[in-house]
Parts: sequence; structure tokens; C-alpha cells
Amino acid sequence: MPIPSINELTRAEENVMLVLWQRGPSFVKDVQAALPAEPALAYTTVSTIIRLLEQKGFVRHEAFGRTHRYSPLIEQDAYRQFLLHKLVSNYFGGSFGGLLGFYIRAAGLDAAQLGQLVGQAYQQLGPAGSSGAPGQ
Repeated sequence: MPIPSINELTRAEENVMLVLWQRGPSFVKDVQAALPAEPALAYTTVSTIIRLLEQKGFVRHEAFGRTHRYSPLIEQDAYRQFLLHKLVSNYFGGSFGGLLGFYIRAAGLDAAQLGQLVGQAYQQLGPAGSSGAPGQ
């Protein structure tokens, strides 16, 4: 699946998007209330961040009188894919195997833990992807 044209978000923008992905369509006051307490962001700051996200094409708004309800336009999985692709491209020469090898070493995984990860990967692939699973 091609990666849509996405720009990287600031940490504050990511926090707002995480709220919108979790809650769905929300008003600024609801997003503000759901954000981490530290650092607390003023209503106007959250409103500005959301307007910037709208300009970047991440959210859209629906008018309700003088207020707006904001909804995500970019799916969380699409943004995850963008970030993962950027990480692999910038730090692992475009090799997902390089990323996986690094993770295995960095996490100090043993053979049993690695086997569990492979099993989880096959489960996520579902019935169509499980036909090639080891031992089947």
C-alpha cells in the first residue's frame, strides 16, 4: 500500500492527534481535557494546534454554531506507516530486516521470545497469511 503524502508532526500535534484518533470527532475543549496534564495547554494553544493540523490536512472541522468539531482525516495506521518508513529509511538503509535485527539485539531477546514474536506476527496476518507459518 502506498504511503500517503504526510508531513511529520510536532510532539504537541501528535498528542492532539492521539486524542482525536482515540476519541473520534471532538471539540477543542474535549481535546484539551484529554491531553496530558503536564504541560497543561491553554484552550487557545490547543485551538491553534488543531487549526495547524487542519492546514496540514490531518483534520477537518464541522461547524456547530460558533464552535467546531474536529475529526481526523489521516488514519493512525497511515501515520504509523509513515513514521516507520522514515525510521527504516533514515537509520537502517531502507532495510526492515536491519530494524528487526537491531530490535532483537537491543531488547536482548532469546529464541523463545523471538518465537513468540513470530507467532504474534502470524496471528496478525490472519488466516490468509498463516498458511506459511512454521509447523503448519
